[in-house]
Amino acid sequence: MSEVTVTVRGEHEARVAPERATIRVGVRAEGPDRAAVVDTAMRLAEPVRRSITERADAGTVVDWTSKRLAVRAERPWNSEGKRLAPVYYASIDFTATFSEASELSLWVSDISPWDGVEVGWVDWHLTPETRADLERDVAARAVGVAVTRAQAYASALGLDEVTPLEIADVGLISPGPSAPGAPLMKARDAVAFAAESGPAMEYEPEEITVSATVEARFLAR
Repeated sequence: MSEVTVTVRGEHEARVAPERATIRVGVRAEGPDRAAVVDTAMRLAEPVRRSITERADAGTVVDWTSKRLAVRAERPWNSEGKRLAPVYYASIDFTATFSEASELSLWVSDISPWDGVEVGWVDWHLTPETRADLERDVAARAVGVAVTRAQAYASALGLDEVTPLEIADVGLISPGPSAPGAPLMKARDAVAFAAESGPAMEYEPEEITVSATVEARFLAR
């Protein structure tokens, strides 16, 4: 046997602690009078906005946004099938990105009892720079695994040299359904905080998993 083509798959996975936490918070108001509902929503939103900007000035919030006031009306039905007077709903949504989980927990504990405040989901993630570096490293290590496997197969066949011919994401060399091949970010810890008063909320985020899988074809001699 002078030469043979070897096709292998390489995988690598890394687990890292998240560096950022982005939370969504909404302020809601409702009632029969549109102007009063709008005024209430604006009034309730102001302390939330102020608490975010104070933390942004202190450096614990690294980025934040606020959506414009949204207003809608609905006419409910009563038990007799009669349309009732309109009910107006007003809302203002905020997002804030914290650099520390402890600071996020303290802030949520502060604002959750406030009137009209709804605390939404938390997205734990990495900075773009860290994510890009980690994806490159994971992909390179996946290629290294593929090379090691190809060399092991060649040695088992009594061959000494392997030359790379092709390398690609999963499914781009071999036919069949594609599987996730490029480095994947998997945040497995999205949670919603309950809006209730009490001791400071504590949340310990799970590690973020970054994985890569590649397919490679080698010529073994």
